[in-house]
Amino acid sequence: MAKKQGVNPYLPSWEYVPDGEPYVFEGRVYVYGSHDRFNGHVFCLNDYVCWSAPENDLSDWRCEGVVYRSTDDPLDPEGRMCLYAPDVTVGPDGRYYLYYVLDKVSVVSVAVSDAPGGKFEFYGYVHDAEGKRLGEREGDEPQFDPGVLTEGDRTYLYTGFCARGDRSRHGAMATVLGSDMLTIVEEPNFVLPSEPYSAGSGFEGFEFFEAPSIRKRGEIYYLVYSSISMHELCYATSLHPTRDFTYGGVIVSNCDLHIDSYKPADKPIYYGGNNHGSIVEIAGGWQIFYHRHTNGTAFCRQGCAEPIRFAEDGSIPQVEITTSGPNGGPLEGRGEYPAYLACHLFRREDAMYTGGFGPEGAWMDARFPKVTQDGRDGDEEVGYIANMTESSTAGFKYFRCEGVSRVKIKTRGYCQGAFEVKTSWDGPALGSIPVRSTNVWVESEAEIAIPDGVQALYFTYAGTGGPSLASFTLA
Repeated sequence: MAKKQGVNPYLPSWEYVPDGEPYVFEGRVYVYGSHDRFNGHVFCLNDYVCWSAPENDLSDWRCEGVVYRSTDDPLDPEGRMCLYAPDVTVGPDGRYYLYYVLDKVSVVSVAVSDAPGGKFEFYGYVHDAEGKRLGEREGDEPQFDPGVLTEGDRTYLYTGFCARGDRSRHGAMATVLGSDMLTIVEEPNFVLPSEPYSAGSGFEGFEFFEAPSIRKRGEIYYLVYSSISMHELCYATSLHPTRDFTYGGVIVSNCDLHIDSYKPADKPIYYGGNNHGSIVEIAGGWQIFYHRHTNGTAFCRQGCAEPIRFAEDGSIPQVEITTSGPNGGPLEGRGEYPAYLACHLFRREDAMYTGGFGPEGAWMDARFPKVTQDGRDGDEEVGYIANMTESSTAGFKYFRCEGVSRVKIKTRGYCQGAFEVKTSWDGPALGSIPVRSTNVWVESEAEIAIPDGVQALYFTYAGTGGPSLASFTLA
């Protein structure tokens, strides 16, 4: 890129931190999440890391390192379990408390640190006054995906996972903890309904699935959650933290479903899957953090963020997924951009879910393109898009273009065809760039005039084979 700018995904392309919970502490934005492994076979195989950036510059992220390991929990001395999605809150004592659930148990674990960037040390388990752990008592529903908010000497803990049709689980739960951050002072209360129990609730079609995350804006509590469709983050609002939540709407979908400003509302524009994140106020504006899926599977997820706005009544209109979200405006329409920044990725045949999700089958069809990387997990290899077969389209938005007359692309792989360049997903080609088989990355270019102004850019492959796309350059 011509200069450092905020982009999606906001972390380096070789980093896979989904389930992002963003907070502003001491003038920096800290993101806590789970940690996927590139080419991993299940979710969340790596230990927790934390990343942070200056509040006024979401292009300048630094890794705070490994802040907590699964073996730090007494329940997992041999490291056989995974650390699922966490959340963090500041306790009455000013320390930072990390809440999480291991993948093969149903209790809420807590770790603590003196600093927002860790390192965290095991602290205890959420329990009642008799010392019995929440999630193990008779009548408890399984604990999952803890979200936390502390006000005074009370911490509100939100948990739950409710699959479609599972009548054994009633919805998202809110439990109130005392000043020690562990002891229950108010028993769990259901605040969002699961799918079997949603009739007449106002949540029909957008019932609670997982990923509860709580924020407060003014006097209103916003409970962000993943709906039963998985790909969308919805929200509910209340004036009380443990009751009376009403459905608000969809904030973001990681396949842009429902958005009808540039496409039909029911057309998925990226390969979606489960979603998890939250809203946060940064430098006077609000953003939604969420994640996308890569590598053609469910298990390589990357964090993204988009600016949101609040209407006068406190509602949040759904926002588009973009490449430029963390930048606070369009990207510079000049220079080289890596292809892994694609916010749209699709073929002629629509597919709403990535591998492992949805009605399309067990795993992603080999025809579909995917964001991936060379090397192994942890290798600092810049990502690219593989398998750009016939009709595969990579879309990027938005760019402020002026005087762009040439477009260059970098490709690799067995192919014979051309990439058409467009400014809308189904628009006319402004020109095309021929490509052919090569075992190494090569550049191809053509004279293509991009209209001045704020533009989206789409690259559609027409031809045989399945080239990989590493980058494009505007000149």
